Amino acid sequence: NLNLRVTYYGRISTDHEDQQTSLSNQEDYFQSIIKNNPNWTYVKGYIDKGISGTTSIKRANFLKMISDSKKDLFDLIITKEISRFSRNTLDSLKYTRELLNNGVAVLFTNDNINTIYSDSELRLTIMSSLAQDEIRRLSERVKFGVNMSIQKGIILGNNKLYGYKKNKTKMTINKKQSTIVRKIFTMYTIENKSIPYICNYLNNQGITTNYNKKWCSSTILRM
Repeated sequence: NLNLRVTYYGRISTDHEDQQTSLSNQEDYFQSIIKNNPNWTYVKGYIDKGISGTTSIKRANFLKMISDSKKDLFDLIITKEISRFSRNTLDSLKYTRELLNNGVAVLFTNDNINTIYSDSELRLTIMSSLAQDEIRRLSERVKFGVNMSIQKGIILGNNKLYGYKKNKTKMTINKKQSTIVRKIFTMYTIENKSIPYICNYLNNQGITTNYNKKWCSSTILRM
C-alpha cells in the first residue's frame, strides 16, 4: 500500500528468437504488475540482452540500474527470480546490500523474496547458492556431452559451415563454395582488399551465403 516508484530488471542470456519472446513476456509481466497498482509509479525498466548472469561486469544496464539507485530515481526493483538478477551468490548479496543502502529494495517475484524484510538475506543466500550450483552442474553436463561426442567421432559446431558439407562423422569440401572461400582468402590476404569491399564484390556477383542472404562484414570477419 506504500506509494513507491517502481522499476524492473530483466535479462536473457542469448539472442535467439525464443529468448527474445521470453524477454518481451517479462517486460509485459512487469509493466502490468507495476501499472495495475494504484499506489505505484512506473519507472522505465532495465534490460540486458544476450548476457550471462554469472558476472555483472558485462551487464551494462544492470550496472546502470545500480548507479541510478544512488540518484533517487526509484524505490523498488521487481525482477523475476534470483537467477535473472545474478547467478553468483556474492554478487547477489553485494548488490542487494548496496541497493538497500541507497534506499532501494528488490522484489524477486518467483522466489517470493523482498529484500526489505530481515530474513531476506538468509533466503537470498540459499537461493543464490542453488542457482550458482545449477550453473556449475550445467557446465559439467555440457563438457560431458562434448567429450562423448568427440569419442564417438561426432563433429560439433555449425551445421552451415560455409565451404563444407557436414554429417555426424565427417566433413567434406563443397567444391562450388570452396572456390569462393579461396577467392575471399586471396582478396583479403594477397590483394589487401577490405572486408566491405569483399562483401560488395560477392553481392554484386550474385553470390549468397549458406542462408541465401546477402553478405555482410560480420560474416566475412568471422570467416
